[in-house]
Amino acid sequence: MAFSLASRRIVCARRNLLFVTPYRSGYIVLLPEVPTDVPGDPLLKTQGIPEISSLTTEKCSSAIKKYSLDFESAVWRIEEQLKDSEIPLQNAQNVFVNVLDPLEMSGAPLDTTWGLVKTLYLTNKDLMPVKTYVTIHDQARRSRAMKFNSEPVYTACKEAIVNDDLTEEQKRVLGKYILEGRLNGLGLNSVQHLKLKQTISQITKEKTKYKGKVEMATKNFQHTIFDHSLVRDFPEEVLKMIALDSSQPKQGPWKVTLFPHVYPKFLEHCPDRDLRWNVWQAYTRRASKYSDANLENSTHLEELRYLRRYQASILGFDSFAAMSMETKMAGSIENVKNMLASLLARARPAQEREIIELQEFAISRGFEGAIQLWDVAYWRRKQSVALFSCKEAQLKEYFPLPRVLARLFTLCEQLFGVQIQERVRVSKWHPEVQYFDILEPHSTQPVAGFYFDPYTREEKLSTHQDAGWMIALRGRSAVAETTPLASLIFNFPRSSDGKPTLLCFSDLHILFRKFGHALQHLLTRTSYIEVSGLSTVEWDAVEICSNFMTHWLYDKNTMNLISGHVESGEPLPSDLMQQLLASQKHLAGYDLCRELYLASLDLELYTSKDFWLDVVRNLWPQYLAFPLDEKDSHPCSLTAIVCEEWSAAYYCHLWSRVLAADVFSAFREAGLDNRDELSCIGKRFRSTFLALGGGCHPAEVFRRFRGRDPSPKALLNALGLKQYGVPDSAIPKRQTGRLE
Repeated sequence: MAFSLASRRIVCARRNLLFVTPYRSGYIVLLPEVPTDVPGDPLLKTQGIPEISSLTTEKCSSAIKKYSLDFESAVWRIEEQLKDSEIPLQNAQNVFVNVLDPLEMSGAPLDTTWGLVKTLYLTNKDLMPVKTYVTIHDQARRSRAMKFNSEPVYTACKEAIVNDDLTEEQKRVLGKYILEGRLNGLGLNSVQHLKLKQTISQITKEKTKYKGKVEMATKNFQHTIFDHSLVRDFPEEVLKMIALDSSQPKQGPWKVTLFPHVYPKFLEHCPDRDLRWNVWQAYTRRASKYSDANLENSTHLEELRYLRRYQASILGFDSFAAMSMETKMAGSIENVKNMLASLLARARPAQEREIIELQEFAISRGFEGAIQLWDVAYWRRKQSVALFSCKEAQLKEYFPLPRVLARLFTLCEQLFGVQIQERVRVSKWHPEVQYFDILEPHSTQPVAGFYFDPYTREEKLSTHQDAGWMIALRGRSAVAETTPLASLIFNFPRSSDGKPTLLCFSDLHILFRKFGHALQHLLTRTSYIEVSGLSTVEWDAVEICSNFMTHWLYDKNTMNLISGHVESGEPLPSDLMQQLLASQKHLAGYDLCRELYLASLDLELYTSKDFWLDVVRNLWPQYLAFPLDEKDSHPCSLTAIVCEEWSAAYYCHLWSRVLAADVFSAFREAGLDNRDELSCIGKRFRSTFLALGGGCHPAEVFRRFRGRDPSPKALLNALGLKQYGVPDSAIPKRQTGRLE
């Protein structure tokens, strides 16, 4: 789990553990090689549009060094003034004027530079190699973390927060400093603090070992296919992924791997059941005693669980999961479990029915025996084609990227009362990149802006089509007088025949999701950068806006708006629209149960002391209709919840989905054909979820928008699961959590 609410919001696609920096009471001498000024450096521009086209590795490195050391010096200077009582702290406003506002001013150039470096890293891996980026990233992260590891700043915030003359935003800013400081051990004595530091260092080492073994085990497996008949149903883009010669994808041979962009596609399209099983068992046994003993991760998993329990106990928590709740909207493990139980009550009966129907379908197509986990993806695809008969190639014809993007802007303009206009002759990192201003009606000065980089390129970090990022280049700050700036980066395929790029439905999902993230960053109205946009938003609420935007893809009026055949311009036919709506509910119970299982497994691993295999054996039959394979060791390769950002936080994806569906249901209840009412509700959505950012607790944000606490009913309705399971009265009630 990452503890820094600040650092994790700057880039939404990745979150990192906050380094615990030792407290320092004095100044340091700047190293001679670090420039105190960088003449003509485009990164010095923290307002307006940076000269991003002239970025170089050297300029990025120099700027990060300068701004990091400038910021560290500002922290030490404020610490000295606080210790010498040079800063008057008679009232809370003095803490902002003399402590937090100067920190915000000093941090703004570092934040902007950091965001630009991340953009360069994602869009040009040749110009910003991984090793260079990691060095820059670690330096920026450590420097920015210093303000949350400062005992004088922590103490000043604790004294200030008891005052009554604070705004809601100011209380959230102070609360952030206090919580970050507490989780970094500032309330501990020297012995406890040393133990905490040593424990976090051990956790970091164990995480590195765990992840390294998963990566090695993943790379070690490969299976070469020579038989053309085994790949006859594979789409060309999948064949390109696995062909030894990607320029001749249909010629073969083809190499099957366990990499995440290959493995699920292979299971979907491989007609040979034995081959599917071979790949599936290799995937589920990675880094376990059943594969390579030298890459066994069971020991590291148990060590990480122990260390995190110890870390939590040092900080005064009953478990690592309980500590995780400090940065979550849910507020308690009990609230999360109630939410999971309410969804499971509907999803499990639906899953049972879905698997029976899938089995019957497979038998009707000549399959013999009982369907197992390695069969589901293959027969699911076959059943989907038979039931809905809408082919991806046919759908893509209706979604040329230029039209979709323009009409997405129209939708946002109608809902949120803004104008989105392209600005030409702007410094960009590639000719294909576009820049857009966001303006209020009847205004000439933009309130925000963003870059849009749509196409895959060889120099981009990832060429996989399902990749997308929203990078926060600059936050909104009244103190630093900055307006929001962001980068939207995708890997959509570029058309090679001069026609517009056509988007498949999964591309639309990625586009709408990332644009939802961007809207929350760009349309924030907060005064402090620490609570601007996504910053300080609790983990389980950070995906609400992105999930909310995807619901519009299942509204016929929106689809009529954004779709238009690439040749005729005609909108998506109603029969295809109905098939899309139906496909959304295909095996929804099965999918939801798998997600519920992972969320529950994650919580149990970080609350229970039972051996991980015992935890799996207890939970599996509660959530899944398939027997647990005796050698299935999936926790040994679950990097997301073991060594990455979702430890004791995997449920956050579901929590955000529940709230997003409930939010969208307000528009549905008003009538999706009623433009005036939709505009009214859209403005309310903007004034709450988009404007308040992290300056208000998300439970309160939801109440201000919806007038009540959230309910899972809307999500269950959207997935077609409302009719399954027990009556509503028998489902455990969930309370919305609130941070103290």
